[in-house]
Amino acid sequence: MIETRDLTKMYGDLYALNRLTLKLERGDVYGFIGPNGAGKTTTMRILSTLLNPTWGEASVCGYSIYNNAKEIRRLMGYMPDFFGVYDDMKVIEYLEFFAAAYRIKGPERRRKCDQVLELVDLGYKRDALVTSLSRGMTQRLGLARVLLHEPQVLLLDEPASGLDPRARIDMRNLLKELRNMGKTILVSSHILPELADICNKIGIIERGQLLFDGDVQTAIKQVRQNAVYFVAVGHEQNATARELLEAHIDVKTVEAREAEDCLRVTLADGVIDGSFIADLLLQNGLRLKMLKEEEIDLEDVFMGITKGITN
Repeated sequence: MIETRDLTKMYGDLYALNRLTLKLERGDVYGFIGPNGAGKTTTMRILSTLLNPTWGEASVCGYSIYNNAKEIRRLMGYMPDFFGVYDDMKVIEYLEFFAAAYRIKGPERRRKCDQVLELVDLGYKRDALVTSLSRGMTQRLGLARVLLHEPQVLLLDEPASGLDPRARIDMRNLLKELRNMGKTILVSSHILPELADICNKIGIIERGQLLFDGDVQTAIKQVRQNAVYFVAVGHEQNATARELLEAHIDVKTVEAREAEDCLRVTLADGVIDGSFIADLLLQNGLRLKMLKEEEIDLEDVFMGITKGITN
């Protein structure tokens, strides 16, 4: 559905995008992650035919961005991070205006508008002025607008930007619904844990270069070299537990966490299963209060792969 090969955009000597190569299949939800200035918005603007690359190839639904801009725009919905709205219009008038621009006519226009309003849960605001909407509602209205012509591909640039926690949850649920409808979605976001919940693939980009392209679990394995477990026993037994664990062949290091009253146990290279920790401690008469594996989320992956460099 989306494919790029050596896609490059330069401004003078600056590489805003440096030989980007990626591929999204039908139904993929691709999380595009990177710091400000990494090249995410540049990529989306090129794919939406709003910006010409310096060189390289890109296609959407089999259509080249160079020769088939009209066909791509019929098949794509692009929602930028910041977009203008007409404050003096009602919500339904705003959608009908864009539906007319998409050449949706007659009763079909009103049906489409009502349909997308229900999808984004704004049906009760259909007669409200756009200027009265909250930031979260405005974001949902913007998404409703790009869904009017039933695009196969969606480019969503920071759709959760500036939203409060409840509005972010609403947006995440909406993206899940779009995923279940079979849409192919390229979404960028700084709310990284939420991307992990909805995306089957992620791409991590920094300074115009794609550093990682694959699924979340593969990214976690790339960042975490050794399995880590947190262990808690009776406070007076910490020293004994530490000695037992440090002497075990499958343990690399043991670190005392006094604030949490527990031990942080790093397993030896290649050892993943930490269930032996419970057996070891219980067999030696210690009271095991907690044993849990350290979790790595998408933020940890992002910090582990990127270097904090921006253009």
